[in-house]
Amino acid sequence: MLRSSHDKLMEVAEECALVLRAKSGDFDAFDRLVRGCERRAWAVAWRLLGEKEEVENVVQTSFLKAMDALDSFRGDSRFCTWVGKIVTRTGLDALRSRKRKEALSLDELSAESEDAPMAHPELLVDWREDPSRSIERHELQAILDRAIATLPDSLRSTFVLRDVDGLSTEETAQELGIMAGNVKVRLLRARLRLREELTQAFGGEAMTHVHGIPAGLGGLAAAAEDLR
Repeated sequence: MLRSSHDKLMEVAEECALVLRAKSGDFDAFDRLVRGCERRAWAVAWRLLGEKEEVENVVQTSFLKAMDALDSFRGDSRFCTWVGKIVTRTGLDALRSRKRKEALSLDELSAESEDAPMAHPELLVDWREDPSRSIERHELQAILDRAIATLPDSLRSTFVLRDVDGLSTEETAQELGIMAGNVKVRLLRARLRLREELTQAFGGEAMTHVHGIPAGLGGLAAAAEDLR
């Protein structure tokens, strides 16, 4: 435990040193910082957009934005957390651009009104039973990413901001330009759809039961947190 804490402190110290060097114009130091964030940046962009070309453009654009805004990084969070927020906002901009090109609003793309009756999936897994116990980490990540990709853009962006990036309801509403109440409805719909998708993917009849609307994602949220 002590060794783990020591290693963590060493990582933070090394990162701080790299940030200082990068701010002074050391491109190699910035490159090392970026390489440490590539996996996370790609994951965030992929979950928002789900299209390889758009994801590549968003990640590259985000790193360029990070370079331009490096002087504004104060070290209040880890560098990759800061970059992740840039990726999220750049990805949301890409989603909005996609909507303009398709001449459709985010709500129209969801193919259902937020005032419509709530869906009640027939089978839902109790995700307090953590599926990661029986499935390898990389398989869980692939299944979770595929499930997220099935969501309409409006639900996917809400889920990623709230349950993956950990933004509050108010922060998510501000990022998406919608009301806080709409965020809650979209998040609930996204969670229900994901639970149904993952129930089918895991196929554990012994783990499933019929019940009402869940309060949260339990193990699914924990799994998403592990994959961040």
